[in-house]
Amino acid sequence: SFFSCCCFFVLLALPSFSFWFPLLSLAPLFAFIWICIFIMKLYAIGLYNMQHEKPSVLTIAKDVSSFNFFQRGSVDEFLAFFMITVCERTEEVSRQCVEEKQYRLYVHNRADKLCGIVVTDEEYPQRVAFSLIHKVADEFKGKHSPSSWTSSPSDTPFPELTEILKKYQNPSEADAMMKAQLELDETKVIMHKALDSVLHRQEKLDDLVAKAEDLSATSKTFYKTAKKTNSCCVVT
Repeated sequence: SFFSCCCFFVLLALPSFSFWFPLLSLAPLFAFIWICIFIMKLYAIGLYNMQHEKPSVLTIAKDVSSFNFFQRGSVDEFLAFFMITVCERTEEVSRQCVEEKQYRLYVHNRADKLCGIVVTDEEYPQRVAFSLIHKVADEFKGKHSPSSWTSSPSDTPFPELTEILKKYQNPSEADAMMKAQLELDETKVIMHKALDSVLHRQEKLDDLVAKAEDLSATSKTFYKTAKKTNSCCVVT
């Protein structure tokens, strides 16, 4: 790996074995910091009201700054589209992980009619993602009781979510949270290798995208182009 190569050349440059040998014990720490800073990415966190037939957004925060500037608008729209699509197709009191190319969608549809979802890259730890959903959902409920939930996010403001999204870009920030909170329930996490496998029988993703009212014409064109080239978007 690039990190390993860097370490190798640094060690060659050091004056003596006695100088650099003690530093080897710090290698795991350096590797962890490298992974957290340069690899792992948290793209979005959202909570959805599941009290009615169709889920509705209660609060959502997204970070598309790592994507190509000209793609950010479409990426933002598709994040929202995929998040609500997966929530709607997750059974009550269940958890799912959906793999879609280099991205992961972690979703927990809870018994309290609150569905939380986190979108990350493939390196972000699953346990941290589900712990984050648990934390955000409980904090949101502490501020907004279920009786106040509507189909409009403006009725349940939760500005703290933006700061949480920033803070937990680094999964190591979750250490204290994970040690302090109770163990997550043993509900099995259903794994899906592609977004298509989450859809109901006879549903097709292409049809859902075409019919989606929340996706602009530009985003739908972006989807078609990305599908032809078997790619999604460029991370800068």
